[in-house]
This record gives sequence, C-alpha cells and structure tokens, in this order.
Amino acid sequence: MHITQLNRECLLHLFSFLDKNSRKNLAKTCHQLLEVFQDPLLWSLLNFHSPVELKKDNFLLGPALKHLSICWYSERVKVCNTEDWMKNNFQKDFCKRHENTVSDFLLDVCNRCPNLLSLTLSGCGHVTDDCILQLLKNCPNLKSLKLENCVRITDHTLTAVTLHGASLRTLHVDFCRNVTQAGLERVREKCPSVMLRADRSANMIPDSQPEKRLMLEKTSRKLVQL
Repeated sequence: MHITQLNRECLLHLFSFLDKNSRKNLAKTCHQLLEVFQDPLLWSLLNFHSPVELKKDNFLLGPALKHLSICWYSERVKVCNTEDWMKNNFQKDFCKRHENTVSDFLLDVCNRCPNLLSLTLSGCGHVTDDCILQLLKNCPNLKSLKLENCVRITDHTLTAVTLHGASLRTLHVDFCRNVTQAGLERVREKCPSVMLRADRSANMIPDSQPEKRLMLEKTSRKLVQL
C-alpha cells in the first residue's frame, strides 16, 4: 500500500510525528502530500530553537496556530543577553545580524495568528515591550505568556498585561532583570487571577545600574583567576 492511498486524516496524523524539515521534504514528493503539508490543522503548534529556523519556509503561520515556543539555549544566547556596553566588536556584529529576527517574526504572528493561546520565549534578548504589547492586543485569547531571560522586557510589559491581558491566566517573567518588584505587585493587584512567576527578576541588577554590574563582573573574573 502506497502512502498516498491513505485518507487525509491518516496522512495528517503521520505528518504530525515529523519535524518541520521532514514535513517539507515529504511535501515535495507529490501534490497530494503538499496539500497535507498546507493543511492548517497541521500547524497548531510550532517550536523553534534558533533564529535561523524562523527564516525557513518549512512551516506555515495562520489562524490555526495555538501554541508557539521560541527558546534559544546556546552560547549565542548569552552574547545577545549581555549589555551592549560590555560587548566587543565581534559580539556586537553578531547581534546586529539577527537583532530584529524574533521581533519581526512575532509581528508577523500578530497579523496572522489571532487565535494564539500560549507563547513561550526564552533567551530572546532583542524582544521589546512594544512587541509584547502588540501581541497582547492582536491575540486576545492568549492564556499563557512565559518569558525567560528576555533582558529588554520591563515593567511596560507588565502594564500591558494589566490593560490588554484579559484572557491571560499564566505569566512568567523569570530572569528578566529589568522587571521591578513594584511592577510585579501591580500585576498581582490588578490581575489576581493570573498565576505570576518571576524567579530572580526583581532581585537582579537592572540595566539602569551598569557600574554595579561591571564591578561584579570584574570581581567574578578575579575569583576565576584565583
């Protein structure tokens, strides 16, 4: 029995076990499988692990997307989350090349995925408050927003949650060093139904105190040398 003899439901089930590249490659084999690849039901969940993946054509964005995750776990993430004043020229050049990659992608999600239910961002050092604000406005059904080590996120995002996060039930802002205790308390006061988690965030040194951060960095280097 040839794979194309299976009905649409079975083909969708088979495609669901494949990664994005495998789905795309299989779709190139015949028109019938291309139609399965283009079925919105196949793209309710998307996971990305590098900025390069966001620029590929091996997935579809549309109203069927419900769950989106963009998580970077690598040495490159550490570079992006380092303050500009601490970077050398090579690091600055590296960050410049993909500075808007995630933000541009999320703006595309705003325009094409109004039914998004959950968003997880980890290590996305260039994502800004404005980007999250647009998501909250354009995705009114968003129930879960998990941000980890997104260093440009500030209390403005927390304010946006209180104003536009009517459907939100889970909010994580772990290791977001520019979030303050006052901002967190405001969310707890105005959105008591939201499960808020902010591991380390309000206890970290914000970007507004670069001298203190630099002093600790120098101390750490001396300890390592010893």
